[in-house]
Amino acid sequence: MQITTRLAGFTLAAGIALAPLGAQAQEFINVLTGGTSGVYYPLGVAIAKVYGDNIPNVRTQVQATKASVENLNLISQGRGEIGFALGDSVKAAAEGDKDAGFPQKLEKLRAIAAIYPNYVQIVAAKASGVTSLEDLKGKGLSVGAPASGTELNARAILGAAGMSYDDLGKTEYLPFAESVELIKNRQLDATLQSAGLGVASIRDLASSLPIQMVAVPAAIAEQLGPPFQAATIPAGTYDGQETDVPTLAITNILVTSSDVSDELAYQMTKQLMEHLDTLVAAHQAAKAIDPKTAAKNLPIPLHPGAERYYKEAGLL
Repeated sequence: MQITTRLAGFTLAAGIALAPLGAQAQEFINVLTGGTSGVYYPLGVAIAKVYGDNIPNVRTQVQATKASVENLNLISQGRGEIGFALGDSVKAAAEGDKDAGFPQKLEKLRAIAAIYPNYVQIVAAKASGVTSLEDLKGKGLSVGAPASGTELNARAILGAAGMSYDDLGKTEYLPFAESVELIKNRQLDATLQSAGLGVASIRDLASSLPIQMVAVPAAIAEQLGPPFQAATIPAGTYDGQETDVPTLAITNILVTSSDVSDELAYQMTKQLMEHLDTLVAAHQAAKAIDPKTAAKNLPIPLHPGAERYYKEAGLL
C-alpha cells in the first residue's frame, strides 16, 4: 500500500514536471511609458492590452518611467521590449551624446514605428505676466524630469533663443503633474511640457486658473533643424486658449531592441497598426499615427520584424 502510494505520488509529480514541456513558452512584453499624467502612459496601457489580447502566449506589463532617455537605456539593457521616446532623444542615443544622457552609442536600438508628434507646450499662469520666451528670464520654470526628452527639448529651445537655465529665476526638474501643482500653489510661474496635444496635466491646469500659452517662433525650428519642425497648437486645445499658438513638434518613436525576436517585433508592429482605434480611444494624440509614414524618416534602423510587416502591408 505504501509503495503504491509512493509510486502514484511519483507519477503525479512527474506529470506536473513534464506538463509545461508540451506547452508553448510564454513571452513577456514590458511596455515602457512615462509619467502617469502624460500621453505615453495611457497609450502604453492601450498597447499592452492590444498585445495581451491578440498575440498568443504573451504576458504584458506597463512600466511608468521618466520617459525617453530612461526608456532608451532600459531597452538597451534588455529591461523592456518596447518603449516610447522622442525622436531627438533616439538620435542622441544612437550617436552616444553624453550631454543627453548617453555616454555610449546604444547600438541595439531598433524602430517599430514613428507615431504621433510631441508638441512643445510652454504654459504659464496668466498672473505671471509671461507671454514670450524672453519673459521667462527671472521667472520660475519647470523643464521636466532630469535628462528626460522634455528636458532635452527645454535646453535646446532656450539655447536657440540665446538663453540658458542661468537666465531663469528658478529651474525645477519635475514631471508634468508635479509642475502643474506648483503653478496652482503659486510656487512656480511656468512649465515646459513636450507631449501630445490635450495632455492631461495642462488640461488640469487650464481648468484651475487662467493660463497663457507661450509661443515658440518658427525661426527656432529652422535654427535647430530636424527632427524639430514648426507646428501649431490649435485654438481651443485648452480652456482659455483662444488663439492658435506657434510652437515646435518632434516625432515620437516606438523603439525596441535587436535582441527581440523577429516574430515578436512583427506581431508588435502588426497588432499596433491593426488596432489604432484602441489607441485613439485611450488618447486623442493617437489620431496622428499614420501607417503610411510610420516606417519613414527614422534616426535608427527598423527592426527586421517590423520591416517585414510594412512590406507585407505595402507600406514600404
